[in-house]
Amino acid sequence: MADDPAGEQRRRVRVWFGDHVVADYRAEAEVADRYAAAMTRRFAGLRVTSEPLPPMDPGGRALPGERLWEVAPK
Repeated sequence: MADDPAGEQRRRVRVWFGDHVVADYRAEAEVADRYAAAMTRRFAGLRVTSEPLPPMDPGGRALPGERLWEVAPK
């Protein structure tokens, strides 16, 4: 799966409370960007990071299928 071009477009989004990760999700770039923007609005005082996900890194959980605030996977 390391040769999967779709894997290069996946991102890992994390929400941080100080040094502690309180949410850790991975998704396709477009969905991950929408999720990160929603988490930034929802948790304005917390740090939200979005990083490219290496193809071999399982990093976090997949974005759930149910609606989370304003973000719903397509």
